[in-house]
Amino acid sequence: MAEVQTPPGASSKDTILMVVSVFAILGGIWAFYWFDDQGLALRVVMVLVGVLAGLGLAWLSWYGREFWQFALAARVELRKVVWPEREETIKTTYVVFIFAIAMGVFFFLLDLVLTWMTRFLSGQSG
Repeated sequence: MAEVQTPPGASSKDTILMVVSVFAILGGIWAFYWFDDQGLALRVVMVLVGVLAGLGLAWLSWYGREFWQFALAARVELRKVVWPEREETIKTTYVVFIFAIAMGVFFFLLDLVLTWMTRFLSGQSG
């Protein structure tokens, strides 16, 4: 059986922290449904406490810190994206709609022809 390997920099403590953080989040969600006789505000607070506890525990782990670094790097890359102007977006949308309609008509006609050929070859009359 294959042995589970942790990434370099991570330890078993980090894995345990991640598991506990998942249980904290699930515990908050579970409490929301378990205490359905309580007020909605209290139940929402239970979920928020569970989620915040889970995120806090995840932050303490190596995985959480690595994820945060990834999110920061993704944000930097997102700022480099050149978004199209409104006019270009509208033109591209028209092209997509026209192409979708053309392909729909093409496949409809192809289906009609193949259905007619199948019926003709099998001797069935419509």
